[in-house]
Amino acid sequence: MDTAALVAGSIRCASGIQFLVAPLRANRMWGETEPPEHPSHFLLLHSMGYRDALVGGMLVSAALRGRDTRGWFLASGGADAADFIGGLKRHSELSTSQKVIGMGGAIVGIGVGIWGSTRKPRA
Repeated sequence: MDTAALVAGSIRCASGIQFLVAPLRANRMWGETEPPEHPSHFLLLHSMGYRDALVGGMLVSAALRGRDTRGWFLASGGADAADFIGGLKRHSELSTSQKVIGMGGAIVGIGVGIWGSTRKPRA
């Protein structure tokens, strides 16, 4: 079993589930201090939740079944890269906590995704 994939996937899946079950609380955990202003913001929070639950769940599934996890690590890092790139456009409008937690978390996720996707498959 790929323990690193199990841990990384579990964290991503749990984060996704939290965005689906309690999007406001999850949004606050990622540095947002104000509630969303428009209903479409909830669409984005839920979409991120579905994405993270799916990618994390597939990473966990591959880890538990002894499958190659590199592709799911790449998908996980790619999701964080998309979030980071999207955040760059609004970087100057973000609060300090949003920059540190949100953008910093994306950077960590990109690093984990690259690391996991470049590991040699287990024999």
